Formats: sequence, structure tokens, C-alpha cells
Amino acid sequence: MKIAFVGKGGSGKTTLSSLFIRHLTANEAPVIAVDADINQHLGAALGLDDAEVAALPAMGAHLPLIKDYLRGGNARIISSESMIKTTPPGEGSRLLRVGEDNPVYEACARTVRLDDGDVRLMATGPFTESDLGVSCYHSKVGAVELCLNHLVDGPHEYVVVDMTAGSDSFASGLFTRFDLTFLVAEPTRKGVSVYRQYKEYARDFGVCLKVVGNKVQGRDDMEFLRAEVGDDLLVTVGQSPWVREMEKGRPAPFDRLEVDNRRALQVLQDAAEDSYEQRDWERYTRQMVHFHLRNAESWGNARTGVDLAAQVDPDFVLSEALAAPQPT
Repeated sequence: MKIAFVGKGGSGKTTLSSLFIRHLTANEAPVIAVDADINQHLGAALGLDDAEVAALPAMGAHLPLIKDYLRGGNARIISSESMIKTTPPGEGSRLLRVGEDNPVYEACARTVRLDDGDVRLMATGPFTESDLGVSCYHSKVGAVELCLNHLVDGPHEYVVVDMTAGSDSFASGLFTRFDLTFLVAEPTRKGVSVYRQYKEYARDFGVCLKVVGNKVQGRDDMEFLRAEVGDDLLVTVGQSPWVREMEKGRPAPFDRLEVDNRRALQVLQDAAEDSYEQRDWERYTRQMVHFHLRNAESWGNARTGVDLAAQVDPDFVLSEALAAPQPT
């Protein structure tokens, strides 16, 4: 399952995504965690210190390696340099699988040890001084989108992505790469404003969106969120002494997280597993191709000097069967 956490800045999306990752690991699910926010906080929320966070490799810095590996023997792609962030896989492409070892994970992922097991953590990388004035957020997450386009996951495997704040992810096809998007919203007018943007954008693409109410302190907060988002409200999370201690850098063992909040995390997992059962692999592949052709026409062909539409393999469809390990 591919799961995204989104929300306005300060809504608690990174905290909730880290709690969900811990919960999945406690339930023995294989997890790849991806920090796709240029404000890199997921590593710290998973317990890394400042030096460890700073040492995380930036996926964007390894984009040539990623392209070369994923291209594999795909004859429709004339060179790895001609690949863009939306290039879809086809016959001969190499695919990524959650539980395998490969050069992409070796270069871009680091193992984070949690109370109940290990997760692989990948990060886009923060803005650097050389990016200022010449780069945008979307240039950083291109590596994430390319990897998700080439990643096949089986049931009970998870890729959890902490997205950028606000609605910026709709400027690319990245928002369609997920089985379920959890929008974290506080019970305030500002808290639900991003929900309205996401709901409008997602409607035309069949994106499954559920709201997680955060920092909910009572019945009035609950009723406010229900009135604003209706049946999209999946569950609410209250104030957490465990989280407060974690944010101070001294987390208790995860099994001491408050019972109500643990139950809320299980609701998220149940919803994620239900969404995977509804996955339409043909539509998933079709949307990938749709955004690739749009990017090719708007800027990709001019930038690469080739017809990127020729990279599309019309007979190729991602499927669960491809998640099985391939012979070496």
C-alpha cells in the first residue's frame, strides 16, 4: 500500500505519519518511509538526532543512478538522461519492491531502528544554498515520483510518504500515486481549508481521501470537523503526552502510547488495507501515462530534445504479480 500524509503546515502530519510508521512496524509490516517535504522532519520524528538527519542521503543527488537503474533494458528509453520524473516503466524496466535490496535503496535509504523493528527511510533532501532562486520544490520530489512509478507493492507492505505542506503536490502527478491519502486537519477554519483544495483537485482523478482530525479536544471540535468535512472524517486524535515527550527528544517506549491514539492508528491501518483491495492497476498505470504525456508536451520534450511520448509502452500494466522477487 502506498499511503500519503498531507495537511497544512503545523497540522501534525509529520507526527502522525511517524506514529503510523511506528504502529505498522509494531504490527510487523514491512515499511519504506519517505520524507517528501523539503522541511525534513520525518527522520527526527522517528528518533534520529540532528547529525543523523543531516547525514541522510538526498534522493535528488542520486537521480542519475536512480534513472540508470530503473531504465534497465527498456528499449523505448534511448538513454537514462532522457528520463524525466514521470517516465513510466515498460518492458525491460527494472522495478522496485518493498522488501528487496537494490542499488537505489543502497544509495538513498537508511535503516532506522524503532522499538519494534526497522524501517527504511528515504528523503528528498532539503533546499540548499545552490537551489535558492533557481529551483523549486517539484525538482526535489522528482526522484520520489520516478521511484513510485516503478514501485510495485504487495498486500500488507507499506510505503508511507510525508508530503509537503499545503496543496503543492498537485502541481505534478505525485498525488495520484497513492492508494489512500490521509489529510491531517485541525478543528479550525484554516485547518480545513487545505481539505477543500485537496477535495476539489482529487475529485477528477479518483483519489481516495480521508481526513484525520488532529488536536481534537472535545465534542465541539469533533462536531466542527464533521460539519466541515462530512463522511470524509475517518478518525480523530487528541493531545498526547507521549508525543509531547517524543518532541522533547525523550520518547517512552511506543507501547506506552495512549490507548485511544493506538486505536486511532489501527483505524488508519484498516482503512489503508481496505483501499488496497480496491486498487485498479490499469487506472493506476493509465494515470501515470496521462501525467507523463502532459509533462512531455509542456516541457519535457523541449528539455530533453526527444519525443518522450515514445517512452510509453502501451501494453505494459503494473500489477501485483510483478511484486514477486525477480530471478537474479
